[in-house]
Amino acid sequence: MKKSYMTLMPDKSGAMLSAAQIIHRHGGNIIRGSYNKAVDVHAMFVDVEASPEALEKIEADLTRAGFLSETASHAKVVLMECELMDRPGTLIPILEVLSRHRISISYMSTQQNGTGRQYFKMGLYIEVPGVVDTILKEISVLCPVRILQYDAGEKTLDNTVFYLTFAGEMRRLLRLTQEQTNQFLYYTNLVMQRLDERNELPSRTFEYISRFAHFVAEHGGMAYECRTTRFQLSPLVYCTVLEPPCGSNITLLEDLASGRMLVVDSGFPCYQRYTMRRLRELYPDFDEREKEMLLTHSDNDHSGLASQFGVIHVSRRTARCFLDESEGRPCAREKNRDTLPYYRLSKIICEYTPPMQSQLRILDTQPCDDSKPYSRIGEFRFADLCFQVYQGYGGHTPGETVLIDEMHKVAITGDDYINIHGYTAPQKSFNRIAPYLMNSVNEDSRKAHVLLDELKKLLDGKGYTILPGHGLPVMPGQKM
Repeated sequence: MKKSYMTLMPDKSGAMLSAAQIIHRHGGNIIRGSYNKAVDVHAMFVDVEASPEALEKIEADLTRAGFLSETASHAKVVLMECELMDRPGTLIPILEVLSRHRISISYMSTQQNGTGRQYFKMGLYIEVPGVVDTILKEISVLCPVRILQYDAGEKTLDNTVFYLTFAGEMRRLLRLTQEQTNQFLYYTNLVMQRLDERNELPSRTFEYISRFAHFVAEHGGMAYECRTTRFQLSPLVYCTVLEPPCGSNITLLEDLASGRMLVVDSGFPCYQRYTMRRLRELYPDFDEREKEMLLTHSDNDHSGLASQFGVIHVSRRTARCFLDESEGRPCAREKNRDTLPYYRLSKIICEYTPPMQSQLRILDTQPCDDSKPYSRIGEFRFADLCFQVYQGYGGHTPGETVLIDEMHKVAITGDDYINIHGYTAPQKSFNRIAPYLMNSVNEDSRKAHVLLDELKKLLDGKGYTILPGHGLPVMPGQKM
């Protein structure tokens, strides 16, 4: 068993020796000590490990010898580190929290380091242990907090320390601001509440969110590898499909006559630089080419390259989703209590911002008939391809579109059909995470199944080349 003490150390030689002898006499082991005479000539903090019976005797002898007061023997010491911007006044809100709760600072240390940030180490002397949890939560909203030492015997404090440690890990991993960190924790709590309703352990929430964040972060840079498939799609169109470790496929159509390009969907925004690097490897003159984008729907794992294009073709409902996000209103995913927390976490992790309305070109030339699973809303031409544009009635997400060229037997399905049998190993690993955290990746699973059945009736075994939102393209003669 371990216990923390703040001893009242007389300012004379041999005082520390006397206290150490008392602890040793009862078989105690000092596992941590903290003393700074320049800060407080009397206060020494020690953590002692011993049996419960021995700790009682140690405490009684230290009190009789004048090293502990009755109050001090029950006090707790928490040593924490606050990361603050190196500018005037940033420490004041932290001190105001401590003053409001009547907390004494037993130790403080900081020094400029040329980084623009200062790391304030503070020892908090807590006479009422129950207040520690409240203080740490209040301070963590103001700045990143790291707990260096504390009495681990208090379960509530254990939970708070775990929570703050998780927040610090996510902040460093994803390079989050303090505001983003606060939002990240808020939506983590919402996910935990949803999973609690399904009788899932809270630890599973943190495990899966951590897996999500680590997977995205660790597959960037040189670890960003796309399976690349290239083939002739029609007499005038060459097709390149990039499959990143996570996020949607990036499907590039090249007009062989003019050099024009159409990029359909484009993965996570946080991978933009790596996707662009790969496209420039494949097409050294990519930046000079005339090019446009088409997004099959509004999910943030499809719009990673949106900022690179002046023209983006979308359905009217998809444009409305982007408008809502741009103006601070919840999009369709955020109106659903099951998908809201995961979607907001995903936005933070993948560095998402919605496309600007000035970029968008609407595909709809006629209204959608939601009484049918799919209804035709327009036509889209590229080189010798002439796609009929169909909108689903909201199975995966509102505004979902499928494009079909019957003459050349080409279908672009977005996420209404994904080729799960054609996933790479990283894709398989990543795609086990989202369904757990958000219950379902579909807005309406029943409708999503109906849409998939409709696509299979229309396309499967009919000689189509199918370009899915995720997974390997399905070539003519292959089964969906």
